[in-house]
Amino acid sequence: MSCLNLAIARLVNTGTDNFVIWVVKAPYPSGYVLRDCVFSAELNQVWQEWQQMFASKNPLDITSPSTYPSVSPSVTLPPKKQLAEISPFEGQSTSVSPYSIRLMQSLGINLWQWVFDGVILGSWERSRGMATGQKRQLRFRLEIRDPDLIALPWEIMQQKAGQAAISLTQDILFSRTSNEVEPLSQLRTDRALNILLVLGHDHKLQLEQEASLLKKILLEGRPVGKSAPEYAACKVKTLVQPTRTELIEELETKAYNVLFYAGHGEQDPDGGLLFLATGHNINGIELAQVLTRTGVKLGVFNACWGAQPAAINHQAIPSSSLAEVLIRYGVPAVLGMRDEITDAESHSFIKAFAEALRWGKSIDEAVAAARQELLTLYKFNQPAWTLPVLYLHPDFDGELIKSVDEGITEIPDDRIYSPVNTAYVRSLSSGGKIWLLRSGVTRIGRTKDNDIVIPEIYISKRHAEILCRNTLNENTSSTTYYLQDLSTYGTTWYLSPHGWQQILRQEVALTSGMQLMFGSAKGEIWEFICE
Repeated sequence: MSCLNLAIARLVNTGTDNFVIWVVKAPYPSGYVLRDCVFSAELNQVWQEWQQMFASKNPLDITSPSTYPSVSPSVTLPPKKQLAEISPFEGQSTSVSPYSIRLMQSLGINLWQWVFDGVILGSWERSRGMATGQKRQLRFRLEIRDPDLIALPWEIMQQKAGQAAISLTQDILFSRTSNEVEPLSQLRTDRALNILLVLGHDHKLQLEQEASLLKKILLEGRPVGKSAPEYAACKVKTLVQPTRTELIEELETKAYNVLFYAGHGEQDPDGGLLFLATGHNINGIELAQVLTRTGVKLGVFNACWGAQPAAINHQAIPSSSLAEVLIRYGVPAVLGMRDEITDAESHSFIKAFAEALRWGKSIDEAVAAARQELLTLYKFNQPAWTLPVLYLHPDFDGELIKSVDEGITEIPDDRIYSPVNTAYVRSLSSGGKIWLLRSGVTRIGRTKDNDIVIPEIYISKRHAEILCRNTLNENTSSTTYYLQDLSTYGTTWYLSPHGWQQILRQEVALTSGMQLMFGSAKGEIWEFICE
């Protein structure tokens, strides 16, 4: 699948609110572009208006009060005093606020215009065109490196009025990500949803009724009249107001690939707080260590502000939201709520999300389907469809469950074999080294914990892996080697008939005699040999 990753960061020591936006990953070599920009007065004003109408907490500041005028003459929103004079759109009841519709749309368009401008727009259009030409969806991931921008609803970006928001577009799979992450642990292959359902403390919840309803939603059988062997099985175990120890002990069984939490949550500098039994809570940092150790692939948090950073004096604290902390510690996928969500909205989302997962859709595909369900039920001008925020680890392909015959990127233990033949890589430099390849996985990187150590500054700590797979065909077997890129900037290369090609966090099959480079395009050349 074609992938495009953008990053946004604030430029420091510039004296103004300057930002840089750049392409971290693109499906073609010349797509790696960047541009500088300023957070505009119009965008700032629309964002403040949006928070006043839709946010349940005090608004966050992105710019200093002295940077922008209090009123921007270019803002296109209708004055509030004129709302009574605006007729509802066709097919809408008079209870629908025209102002909220215009406000939702205005912020979405302003965010789009700020992000996708100049060279960034060119890279976006070509990447999307390539995906369309391949009849595939474009996987688009947005990385927000400035904490003050985390709270913005990037999911509502839309190119122009009348077009779908980016998280609702059929040919786009939208999610957020982070580059400051721990490596993914080796992921097992799951063919069923194994869910630990945790109901924590929340005075609004009738816990037993809530547990029964959620379990029914998650365990609904295959739709009547449909016959599809790929419709995955689902198992759910429920913990109602567990203690912190009880939760950890249950996760330590390593029986689950999904943690689903419903209950009360609060913002906190250590990754938020989840409230369990009375007097027991767990913060994001503590939970992250348990989830990564026990192999949970997806955390779903129906709790207030799970994707919202903590703040002091209206300024966001870096890396403080639950979703960010879990991703940074190496949890593959996290779904949190940007603000408060009602029980009815949550149940609608969970039902559509779980069913999409059971049909074998990737996590970002399932979120898109469930978000569309919220839009259908609660309408565009209501914030329900904007509340779910999905974070995916940059090395995770979003596949939660896989069929038996499906090829996989994360190689489980039973697919890694000792090679029948001798294989090695050798440097083509004078007096260069020869490294024998291990059975299973050979790790390449700058630090001493790798199997092949290349101590150069342009090599990532964990740069690449060579995987040895054995394919069984009737009574014979064949050994194949694959090179997988794990580097920060996608700087793993191989020589093709068309010249040097970047692997870009993907993997390619190796053939004996293939030449490889790691890091700089002018770096040392290696040759793969299989005898």
